[in-house]
Amino acid sequence: MFTRRKTGAVGAVAIVAFTAALAGCAGSTPAGDAAPTYDPDADVTLDFAFWGNDVRAEMYNEAIAVFNEEYPNITVNPTFLAWDEYWEKRQTEAAGKNLPDVFQMDMTYVRQYSGNGLLLDLTPYVGDIIATDGYDESVLEIASIDDTIAGMPVSTNAIGMFENVVLTDQVGVEPFAGGDWEEYDEWLHEAREAAEAAGLEVWGGADPTSFIQPFELVLRSEGKSVFTEEGELGFTKEDLADFWNRGAELRDDGVVTPQQRILEVAPKGAFDSAQALTEIVWDNFGAPYKANLGEAYPDLNLVAPPVTQEGAKDLYKKAGMLISAAASTEHPEAAALFTDFLVNSPEVGAIFGTNRGMPASQTQLDGVELDETAQQIIDYEESIADRIGDAPPVPIVGYGSVEAKFKALGQELGFGTITVDEAVDQLFAEIDVIVNQ
Repeated sequence: MFTRRKTGAVGAVAIVAFTAALAGCAGSTPAGDAAPTYDPDADVTLDFAFWGNDVRAEMYNEAIAVFNEEYPNITVNPTFLAWDEYWEKRQTEAAGKNLPDVFQMDMTYVRQYSGNGLLLDLTPYVGDIIATDGYDESVLEIASIDDTIAGMPVSTNAIGMFENVVLTDQVGVEPFAGGDWEEYDEWLHEAREAAEAAGLEVWGGADPTSFIQPFELVLRSEGKSVFTEEGELGFTKEDLADFWNRGAELRDDGVVTPQQRILEVAPKGAFDSAQALTEIVWDNFGAPYKANLGEAYPDLNLVAPPVTQEGAKDLYKKAGMLISAAASTEHPEAAALFTDFLVNSPEVGAIFGTNRGMPASQTQLDGVELDETAQQIIDYEESIADRIGDAPPVPIVGYGSVEAKFKALGQELGFGTITVDEAVDQLFAEIDVIVNQ
């Protein structure tokens, strides 16, 4: 689907490719099929929006200054808001079809905006104006919908397992050595027994069946997904009941952090309040975990989560954020060029570091000065390369509500206020409302 070219994000080769593309690009129409819409010598203004704070805003100002050293004729007007206000503003703009020329996009909203024809299809520009040589093919497919490209990944992360090795040593149990879910369950029992013997109110981990991510890993190992490419449900009630029933055994045996204890330490979780030895979560959680745990627990391991089937491609790289362009932009080629700069430029990598997450493009990552936590993520993702498969279908509109309902039901199961069968019925009812709304 993608063609590759060897080029830097900003430089002579990019200028040549950009100028050549201008010979026939119009909006999302491939080069050669239409008259030029942009004179590279003419002044162009792009509106650019992002969510963030003053720190990120200053970084973007610095990056735009670098961009203008190469393209002084392209004026970029940046604006930013906090997360909630940012999406409220985009929704208002979407209703009037006057979105910014270029803006930060989240995977939760990709299908909604793309399905309504609001995003520029980047296909004609990817591999030409937008360099791809720094990307893995699976990452490039992250925001692909119906043979269109709705955005370019800025950053990625994968599911992993954090281990508090200092606390594990205090408990007197060896860290989980890897294996399947049954072996992890056995280790959770060993960890709790060791903690009780040591007189410590610590558990091996929180209930791993209370979040949708471990369920997704199980489904992917069986060739399934939470939702299909067509937006249909990808699992059965039996699949979900089997998963939640496994958690019931762990809860009944008292080997996972009790839900009441998790409630008491909120807003922290079981792991970053030193109530659990392990946590299955996205691999970019290391920095906030270390900050919450403090100096008493300086060392965290990052290892692969349990497997369901050996050889399965159950893990994948998820986009932390994307850069998208509006279908309504009057300057699609300039928008594509600025997008390339934001996702590929090593200069941008040097400015942002990991502020926007671990860069998805190796070209940009080459510009980042890595700290210990960032290097740990890189090493981890290299170690799980054989388990990385294709990204799942772009989330359906309302996926965030499904995820939140799954978590809420997991909490109720933890308190024992609902049965597995009742939880399954409630989740399917919620999904039915979302899918058929």
